[in-house]
Amino acid sequence: MGNYASMNMSPFVGDYPANVEKNQRILCEKLAIDFQRLIIPFQTHDTEILEIEESFINLSNEEKIDALYGIDALYTNLPNICLGITTADCVPILFYDPVKQVIAAAHAGWRGTCGRIGEKTILTLITKYQCNPADILVVIGPSISPEVYEIGEEVMDNFRNAGFDLSEIITQRNSSVFLDLWKANKMSLESAGVLSNHIEISGICTFTEQDRLFSARRLGIKSGRMLSGIMKKR
Repeated sequence: MGNYASMNMSPFVGDYPANVEKNQRILCEKLAIDFQRLIIPFQTHDTEILEIEESFINLSNEEKIDALYGIDALYTNLPNICLGITTADCVPILFYDPVKQVIAAAHAGWRGTCGRIGEKTILTLITKYQCNPADILVVIGPSISPEVYEIGEEVMDNFRNAGFDLSEIITQRNSSVFLDLWKANKMSLESAGVLSNHIEISGICTFTEQDRLFSARRLGIKSGRMLSGIMKKR
């Protein structure tokens, strides 16, 4: 109801827990996902990454909550584990290596994008599973578009200091400055060795498609979140 209507998937944004669990269970039933194997971290706009191993699955609910706090990217090679990222303007990034059979999901707001969480996820997969970045397929999901994502000087300075080519990701119109999170993440992924034609950008704007998508910038922080997930079946 209200800013959480309908199908809010995040338990971390002030919605009634029972409603969120009901929504998640509806989704899991529709997609034949074991509800206990739907993994959603408590994202904090940082770049911490967590591997989901069998030892994690065997933790108590309290231990899982603790382990998932402050995590903005997940990865695993286990089957039938759905890695979920919740967003409402930030960029969800999904990864799949069909050779090593590894999946990952990352949450990239402007801070995570500036911190190169996509690139960091790729490098983690290379280190952990000896993935070849040229094999990895990536999807950049619905998020706020460069046409409407207006930013201030502080955000622009952060990207400049992080070494991004501002001419590629910043557009100025009249007295306003707009940031292209899609291109910034694509550039970061390419710098990690992902092939350009292996990166698909959905091009769907959460801010403007208000009839079907949540937008924190439009609705406020106390509003619903979409879920972007990836699962490798056995």
